[in-house]
Amino acid sequence: MARLVDDAAELKVADVVHEHFNVLAAGATVAEVRAWFSASPHRRMALLADDGRYAGSLTRHDLDGEADPDVPAARYAHDGPTVPPDAPAQLGYSIATSTDARRVPVVDADGTLLGIVAITADMAGFCGAS
Repeated sequence: MARLVDDAAELKVADVVHEHFNVLAAGATVAEVRAWFSASPHRRMALLADDGRYAGSLTRHDLDGEADPDVPAARYAHDGPTVPPDAPAQLGYSIATSTDARRVPVVDADGTLLGIVAITADMAGFCGAS
């Protein structure tokens, strides 16, 4: 069961982070990321990392159009927004819901990708947080 946003006033991002997430290699091609998205309609944000270090994120829309399938997807990736684990959970919610993905990567001060804040479809809870 998801942790409810209304109950998160005293929580930090670390309390609501979804720690079970997929990571694609920072060198993944546009074709590989498109295939990853195609495997499930529930995939809303692709996270790229290099040895656990955050390298960027993409949504399906970032790869719309004429993107060459053989080039690294990192060319189209965004390096933010991200949120640190010690930030208030409400900030994670606010950032995640400001995007169509309803997701925000959780990255520590050293650049390590720790997880993702994911918001439920009804916008009432944090996915994967109990």
